[in-house]
Amino acid sequence: MAYKEELHPLLGKAVDHIGKVIIGKRDAAILSLAAILAKGHVLLEDVPGVGKTMMVRALAKLIGADFKRIQFTPDLLPSDVTGVSIYNTKTMEFEYRPGPIMGNIVLADEINRTSPKTQSSLLEAMEEGSVTIDGKTMPLAEPFFVMATQNPVEYEGTYPLPEAQLDRFLFKLKMGYPTAEEELEVLSLQEGRNPLETMEPVISKEQFISLQKNLEQVQVDDGVKAYIVGITQQTRRHPSVHLGVSPRGSISLMKAAQAYALLHNRDYVIPDDIQYLAPYTLPHRMILHAEAKFNEVTPEAVIKEILSSVKVPVQRASVR
Repeated sequence: MAYKEELHPLLGKAVDHIGKVIIGKRDAAILSLAAILAKGHVLLEDVPGVGKTMMVRALAKLIGADFKRIQFTPDLLPSDVTGVSIYNTKTMEFEYRPGPIMGNIVLADEINRTSPKTQSSLLEAMEEGSVTIDGKTMPLAEPFFVMATQNPVEYEGTYPLPEAQLDRFLFKLKMGYPTAEEELEVLSLQEGRNPLETMEPVISKEQFISLQKNLEQVQVDDGVKAYIVGITQQTRRHPSVHLGVSPRGSISLMKAAQAYALLHNRDYVIPDDIQYLAPYTLPHRMILHAEAKFNEVTPEAVIKEILSSVKVPVQRASVR
């Protein structure tokens, strides 16, 4: 983290509990909670076995939410995600059998192992907040959060997500391997009973939904808004970038910053929030020129360069 602040009492307790299950991934836990608060979704790109599934299950348990898992495979159909209407011979009517997308916290595991058609069914539900079956629209549960995982694109048998669909994710994160000390602690934790089994909710679903509504009260100064726009505008002018960040990306960065401020028990956004969150919110929304890719330029490096060049607004005193 770029700076140290006290977390919101309830949300901080949730982060601390995740830290007892997922060792050394405090930043990933904070960002995941921020995404749920902002009603966004997270794409986790990492190798198998680094704790992605455990992270999502812990989040669901801590807010008393309904957890669902979708294991994406090449033969998975859209109806396996959204659900299907089945004719009941007794009532002589079609009945909707909900799919796993109707949960609160949904793990979309290995999303890049299924066909683009099935990927689209998930991403459409994320975007619309509802599913439509046989002409009938059904709203998704609240809170609703998808954490999609994908293996790195160099792995065989994958269907990389198109840029237009990547844009639907608030954050793209990588957890990475633990250090030797952290891995030793993981072994000690798993030596006995799985710590997930004893985890209890620290926030009710109703409390969490109320916190989501509080996001509207988090102030974003005009100077901070101009800072966000200055960054995204630069992505459209950068010589290495073919397609820069869209206005949706600017909105996503602002919403993420509001959630991050709330997590840190503030009712206002500061420039440090933008600087910290931009590398997680913007790179996956950009397409680089072929020449830049050939020269091993990365979107993350472009964002880092832009952040160092765009003038940071002077922080004015905020009154609670």
